[in-house]
Amino acid sequence: MASVTVELKVAVVVLAAGSGSRFGHAINKVWLPLSGRRIISRSLANAVKSFPGCRTILVLNPSDVDLARQVMEREASEISVEFVLGGETRHGSEYNALLQLAPAIEDGSINVVLIHDGARPLATSSLFREIAQNALLNGGALPAISVNPLEIDVRGVERIMRVQTPQAFRAQDLLIAYRQANEEKFIGTDTAACMERYCPEIECVAVEGEVHNVKITYPQDLVIAEHVLEMRGYRE
Repeated sequence: MASVTVELKVAVVVLAAGSGSRFGHAINKVWLPLSGRRIISRSLANAVKSFPGCRTILVLNPSDVDLARQVMEREASEISVEFVLGGETRHGSEYNALLQLAPAIEDGSINVVLIHDGARPLATSSLFREIAQNALLNGGALPAISVNPLEIDVRGVERIMRVQTPQAFRAQDLLIAYRQANEEKFIGTDTAACMERYCPEIECVAVEGEVHNVKITYPQDLVIAEHVLEMRGYRE
């Protein structure tokens, strides 16, 4: 019997509701320029490149909504972006985004949700595609890279993995997990943590991450990102 191929129907959630405190800047770092475009514009462009017509949610701090409209119009007018206000925590922001997507998830219009840090502008479109496909096939997927144990103070551990975003899960399972988390007031450190607690039967596979998929957290990270974009010739 021939296998049935399930169509990938993606929603992309990009989280940008944080602050610039650790970066040492007065504004959220995602609005800073990176080689001619804002960090968030590059993150969004790479996130949606492999999914024409996908639902795209940008989760914002309320104080950034006007700025977001201006930046999207100038730098990402080709992307249909829906704004959602962030919660008090990362988990709360993810939940708000899922509530926005809930009707489409429930009627099957969306079967995979990708959640990505807006401050990771170097994740390639091919990584997003691989994560989404693995999530549809297995239930969940995230990128991870190996870390040398000598780089951090963890004794007796032979292999350490550093988890990145985007993380993706089958949409209905994800919505169920976050609704249960909301009822119990559980706050996960990331998407995978919530899924592990409420949907332990879901297999979340680790996909080889990208060494250049850095999160812009400190000023030196911005310098690294500019160098990577220069090496790529701005193609991604």
